[in-house]
Amino acid sequence: MRPAVATVCSLDAALPTILEDYAAGHCDAVDLWLGHAEAALESQSVEQLSDLFTSTGIAPVAASFQGGLLTSQGDARQEHWSLFEKRLPLLSQLKIPVLVVAGDAFGPLLPQDLSRLSMSLSEAGKRAADAGVRIALEFDARASFPNNLQSAIALVEDVGHPAVGLCLDWYHYTVGPSKANDLWLLSPDILFHVQLSDIADVPREMASDADRILPGEGSSPPDPLLTRLRELQYTGAISVETHNPQLWRVPPRQFGEIAITALRRLLGDARME
Repeated sequence: MRPAVATVCSLDAALPTILEDYAAGHCDAVDLWLGHAEAALESQSVEQLSDLFTSTGIAPVAASFQGGLLTSQGDARQEHWSLFEKRLPLLSQLKIPVLVVAGDAFGPLLPQDLSRLSMSLSEAGKRAADAGVRIALEFDARASFPNNLQSAIALVEDVGHPAVGLCLDWYHYTVGPSKANDLWLLSPDILFHVQLSDIADVPREMASDADRILPGEGSSPPDPLLTRLRELQYTGAISVETHNPQLWRVPPRQFGEIAITALRRLLGDARME
């Protein structure tokens, strides 16, 4: 497994600072927050951004995230798909292999919405494949569908496109209706990316993104998932991802070192490079 840190963990910092400081903290792979990349591109070229990754020795193993593709309609749908098309060449140029796509279908869904969702995911996979990118659907515990691992796997398998897989975010697995047995449904063919965080000492029903903390330090340690990943011989990336405003205040140099150390300690003999 390739340990990484998501740059969203240092949301308030600029991407050049994050990469330089994470590298100084012995982190050599990141899950790139696309907002960071697009902000950086306001003052430099794609080539310069690529050179920054090279000079810091950091590999962008995934990018997060693309929303609005699944059930949006009208002008909103056109805007989201236009942004998606704009991002694909960027990912290709930066050699980012996986784009996380948000499972953001909220509210009551009609049969035609479910059909649109499936067709949209299939179309996104086709367009991504043309750019040499794979998309990883991240189910959201708060969504109408899919909001659990079993349903997300079923959807990906129904689409049946080799460029469409799954991003398993341990937070959404933990706080939502996913079951322990769902982990046995995973296969190496569809698991494209993994994101880890733990939950502070609050009831799961009340947990929010602001309660995400470093994996292994809270009430939802990812031991069952890591055991399953070992059994699958998963060789993809696994990144620390926290959306905690309090952690954004931690200097990237300090956070990057602490996060990658915590992750490597958790992986232990599960780490395969």
